[in-house]
Amino acid sequence: MALFKTTFPVRYYETDQMAVVHHSNYIRYFELARDEMMVQLGFPIEKCESELGIMVPIISVECHFRHPARMGDVLTATAEVDKVPMAKMLIKQAVWNQDGVLCADGNVTLCFIDSKTFTPVRCPEEVTALFEKYINADQI
Repeated sequence: MALFKTTFPVRYYETDQMAVVHHSNYIRYFELARDEMMVQLGFPIEKCESELGIMVPIISVECHFRHPARMGDVLTATAEVDKVPMAKMLIKQAVWNQDGVLCADGNVTLCFIDSKTFTPVRCPEEVTALFEKYINADQI
């Protein structure tokens, strides 16, 4: 398993009049964790696009709201990958507050497409090799 985390405060503009995080922001928090995952792997998504000509669009999102996050909270968003990506990549995602309370969790499925033709392609070998290091290390 490859597990990546990023921590950040709830910002005022992310909340509603009740000082509760608006539900749409959890999808953004999921994305923060996915972006950080790629940075921690050493292959930021912009490098995938500029150097390999591969884009990584979302094809599905599932989000379950468990507990409201509020103004003043410090959240941790996680991205977890259990299998080396092939043509698709399933990422388990979660958002926790500073007290360890689960605020939201779900799954995001990404695919890989050629940026010129917009046709599906396999995950680049450079990226699969990075995930293999994390996932195979857990199995030793």
